[in-house]
Parts: sequence; C-alpha cells; structure tokens
Amino acid sequence: MKTLHPTKYATLLFAFLLFFTNNAQELTKVSPEEVGMSSERLEYLTQTFQDYIDENELPGATILVARKGKTAYFEAFGRNDLENNVPMTKTSIFRIASQTKAIVSTGIMMLQEQGKLLITDPVGKYIPAFMETTVAVGKDDGSYDIVPTNKPITIRDLLTHTSGVSYGEGTASDLWEKAKIQGWYFADRDEPILATVTRMADLPFESQPGERFVYGYNTDILGALIEVISGKPLDTFLKENIIDPLGMADTHFYLPKDKKERLAVVYSSTEDGLERAPNPGGMVGQGAYVDGPQKSFSGGAGLLSTSMDYTKFLQMMLNKGTFNGKRILSPKTVELMTVNHLGKATFPWSGGTGFGLGFSVVEDLGDRGLPGSVGEYGWGGAYHSSYWVDPKEKLVVVYFTQLIPAGDIDDHGKLRALIYQALVD
Repeated sequence: MKTLHPTKYATLLFAFLLFFTNNAQELTKVSPEEVGMSSERLEYLTQTFQDYIDENELPGATILVARKGKTAYFEAFGRNDLENNVPMTKTSIFRIASQTKAIVSTGIMMLQEQGKLLITDPVGKYIPAFMETTVAVGKDDGSYDIVPTNKPITIRDLLTHTSGVSYGEGTASDLWEKAKIQGWYFADRDEPILATVTRMADLPFESQPGERFVYGYNTDILGALIEVISGKPLDTFLKENIIDPLGMADTHFYLPKDKKERLAVVYSSTEDGLERAPNPGGMVGQGAYVDGPQKSFSGGAGLLSTSMDYTKFLQMMLNKGTFNGKRILSPKTVELMTVNHLGKATFPWSGGTGFGLGFSVVEDLGDRGLPGSVGEYGWGGAYHSSYWVDPKEKLVVVYFTQLIPAGDIDDHGKLRALIYQALVD
C-alpha cells in the first residue's frame, strides 16, 4: 500500500484545515466564558432591560453580542405587539432606518473595487444634475441668498456626510417643503429613488462640499448612484452582492406578506407611557413597509432586518471583508471605511469621534467619555436601534427596538456600560 510522504500529508492537511476554516459556520452560540465574558456579569444586562420592559419604558427589544466570531449573548425582551400580547423573539423583524447606510456604503465601495467608480469622482459624472449645485447662505434678517457651490460634490463627500445635503430642514427649508422632500422616510413614495434625488439637486444645500458634517440624504443619493452605475434596482444589487452572499435571508426593503407577523410594532414614548404609533403614519408610524407602492428603495433609511442578519454584516466588517468563506470587501477597503475622513470638518454630536465611509469612528476614548475602544465604529437608526463594532475587543453589538420618539430613556448608555463590564478576558 502506497503511503503519502510526510510533506505531502502536511500539505493536504493544511489545505483541508484552510477549507474548513473558510467555510465554517460562524456566530454559533457559545457560553460567554468561552469568549472571555462573564455569565454572572451579563445578568446585570438582562435584569436592566427586563426592568425597562416592566416599567413600560420599552415595548420590546433584542440584544445580540458576538465576540471572537461567536454569539456570546442573544436575548429577546418584551413584546413584538403589546396590544395583542405577541412576544418579541430572536427572529423578530425591525425597521432599521439609518442602519441601511452602512450596507449601501459597502455597495459603493464594492463598485470601486470592481473598477466601476472612484470615490473621488464627482457625483455629476453619473447623475448630471449634481455637477452644478447651490448652497443657501443665511442672512442676519432671517432670509438667505443662494450661491453656487465652489466645487462639485464627490462620492466621498456623500459617504462622509460632508456634501452639505441635509434632510431638508435647514436654511432653505421652505423650498424643500415646497418640493415635498423632507425627513428620512421614503417607503410610501410612488417614484424610484433616482427621480427623487435628481429633484434634490435643484434645491440649495446647507454648506459647501467638504466644509461641514451635515447629516442628510447623502446615502439616498449613493443608493441612486448604485442603480445608475450597476444598471440594477438598489434592492436587486444589494441582494445579489451583499444580502444573499452573507445569508441575510430576512433583510428587505419591503416585507414579504408571509413575514408580516414578525414585524415589530412601532411605539412612541409619551407622558402617559408607550402609545402605538399610527398606521401607516409616515416617519412616526408603522410605515408602508408591507403595503404601499414599493417603488422607492431608500439607501439612507429603507431596510428591514433581524438582529442576526445585521450581525452577519457587521461580522463581515470585523473579519476584514469576509464571512463564512465569502469575501465581500478587501481588507484595505474595510480599513479605509473605518478611519476618520472628516478633515477640517468636526463631528457635531460627541467628542473624540470622527466619521469614516459609512460609520462613526472613535478616535479619543477619554474625550468621548464612554466605555469602548479607539477604532470602534458604528451608528444607529431612527427607531432607536444601535450597533457598534469594536475591533480591539473582537466585539459586535446589535440592539434593536422600535421606539420613536424615544424620550429620555438611558438604555443606550446602559447597554454599552453593561456589555463592557462583562468583558473579563
């Protein structure tokens, strides 16, 4: 019987192990101790969020904590639907609003990797209406002048929210209101996103490109760019290139009818406690995510997803572009996306923080004043959801709830504190 030479045997063994490693199922549930967390200390997290439910401050929520590529903590709290006593589950589906932005920004970076664009390109190269745009400059008497931009808006300006494009509530809000383009909600619009953002280009923006961080329709414009450059609707492009490869089977712009019972109900925090938001109700409501025109794929705020689906996307980022043997991005692209790009612009909402290509980025832990790590990146959504990735701790956190407005609840701060206090190794 012929035997393998030891060197050939070692080579085959290495190849087998490499194949197994690249195709192994990630995010399997393990005990917290296996990944350096304390089960006992995580009880503080469980009890605190159960208290929010019991005190009628939250209707329901899911929290998923992954560390070192494994699920260390995954709990569902409260109700999906309070009035009908439907429990929240780990497979509940949520409106993730601005958490859509990171996925669409990833799509743009994939197109750069494919040679279809450069992020230094002017937006007008692909959507001509954006080649020459304007800015509203406020005057002391409350009026404003409209002046040309001093340079074309680039794709990078959109990725970093430094294009000057707001949500239509700024200096020239009267013109945006007249154009019926205000607020982040698009689900009920009976026109493709490209038509909407093309009309935006005729309206005055808030600042010159590159000068200020202005949160707004930037990623909706990026979604329209993806449609133009790829020749596909945004939902199709994302499904083919990100959602299906990552196994995000419950991530949609509009929910299939057979999944509607899993969609968590939106509630509002009021002086009298939680109240069910109106149906559909637009921004502060249930939204047209099941019924409606289903024509507007909002790259800035349109997706629905589950905790596990979104964690798969973030784990891909933490893995420097891969998940379950599928490469979505190169390591250098992930690196570029997760460093501060603001330059002279400043991040307006917290110290020690910058903004990359789709994510906020922590630069100075003491200045920010919250538990975490330098290099951590993340964002959140209008329905009070939140997420972050901490590469130093090999940590992914996804927190979903459906609460708008949320009032003065301190759940985000306590979530962060109680997760970091449970890290013991």
